[in-house]
Amino acid sequence: MIYVKLNEDNFEYDIYSLVKAFYPKEEVKIGTEDVLKQLSKDTSDGGQDLDQQNTDEQDILFTMDVQYSDNVLTLDGRQIDIDYSNRPDTKNRLKLAIYESLHERTGKDLPWGTLTGIRPTKISLGMIEEGASDEAITSYMKETYLTSQAKIDLSLEVSHNEHKLLSKIDYDNGYSVYIGIPFCPSTCLYCSFTSYPIGLWTKKLDDYLAALEKEMAFTAEACKDKSLTTIYIGGGTPTSLDAEHLDKLLTLVDKYFDTNSILEYTVEAGRPDSITYEKLQVMKKHPVSRISINPQTMNQKTLDLIGRFHKVEDIHRVFGWARELGFNNINMDLILGLPGETLEDVEYTLSEIKKLAPDNLTVHSLALKHSARLNYDREAYEDYLIENSQKHMDICLDAAKEMGMSPYYLYRQKNMAANLENIGYATSGTEGLYNILIMEEKQTIMALGCGCACKFVADHGKTVTRCENVKDVQLYMDRIDEMIDRKRERLREDLKWL
Repeated sequence: MIYVKLNEDNFEYDIYSLVKAFYPKEEVKIGTEDVLKQLSKDTSDGGQDLDQQNTDEQDILFTMDVQYSDNVLTLDGRQIDIDYSNRPDTKNRLKLAIYESLHERTGKDLPWGTLTGIRPTKISLGMIEEGASDEAITSYMKETYLTSQAKIDLSLEVSHNEHKLLSKIDYDNGYSVYIGIPFCPSTCLYCSFTSYPIGLWTKKLDDYLAALEKEMAFTAEACKDKSLTTIYIGGGTPTSLDAEHLDKLLTLVDKYFDTNSILEYTVEAGRPDSITYEKLQVMKKHPVSRISINPQTMNQKTLDLIGRFHKVEDIHRVFGWARELGFNNINMDLILGLPGETLEDVEYTLSEIKKLAPDNLTVHSLALKHSARLNYDREAYEDYLIENSQKHMDICLDAAKEMGMSPYYLYRQKNMAANLENIGYATSGTEGLYNILIMEEKQTIMALGCGCACKFVADHGKTVTRCENVKDVQLYMDRIDEMIDRKRERLREDLKWL
């Protein structure tokens, strides 16, 4: 247990994230003294105060004190000059001081330095757009965030690719559409997305699509003076729908949106156990230009453990069907750090992926999410190795290069294995534009469906506001008119589109 004591609530998330990056397996509690006392009472049998717990010596690794005053920040006795009128600079100075303190305690260096946000390439891409040289960006990221040279080089490569791809995007007069299908055949061990077992909702699928149609009709009317750039149908697992309902969904998309002139139309087919030849035929009948077939691993023992009810052979068969039907932009997802997987397991997975030769490869570092079964039932899996390292990432990079791919987008998540990143690779011309748009927040995303969140982007990403739909499927269907009204109001106020 690590306690971080504050004299006022300020920068809690940034401090927490940085401490967790150094101590991923430790529980971290952060807050003012009153908050920490309450937390200690909630987690101790006798309800003792923080300084009086019987388990102090055994359970508390250390306590860090952060004291804010008018122009000085004190961290464990060391003082840092700050200027609260410049909040970003204050945050950076604080994180540099915490990094230095934790580096002294652990001897560790973090590959991304003090960067704890999910969009590190926003920094390098923003500077490229302003005309900065690679040398200037490198110097800035080293001095401001202590980022390693390897991650700076990666950021620059990704950002230059993004900059080239985004040059054809109309930020101000364009928008993209995300459609969420919150159903799956089952819930994977590591998953925290909004998803529900498809078997429990088969009788309500028409009702769900009827609610979606209302959102589509509103969105098409609200955005009629704007140009549609990309459509992304995700989840959950969209191909959990049977072929009839999948066809009905895609027919509705064709009805309300100009699918023939958009730059990209993705359906995240996802799990091979949800894909049939008939469903692939349905997607091919509509102007779907990009699909995902996501194995996560090609090791059967891992598939069984994480709750994927298919065989490795099924992945090969489904991929072969997609190629046979003419899909020429297929993404595959992998996860590094799955329970029990060794470096040799990852190498085997990559050898199988290379046989299939997908057009995109997205490599995820396992993130231990709060609501995932792997987290809340962690004792059941504590005997399984959860390992990721730069070596794992490097062999993925080598495999991607062998398949003619380059990195084109990158993002991070909280509690990632080895504090690394998720990175998308693609052959030239098959990059996922929606992936870049959602990560770099350059264009408004109209999100439709249960658990989805619109992102209203103004001033080339300087202002981003969200408008969320409810996460419960039945409530989504019951309250669809209310959610549409809320979007109408936000579009009118945030973007002046209505």
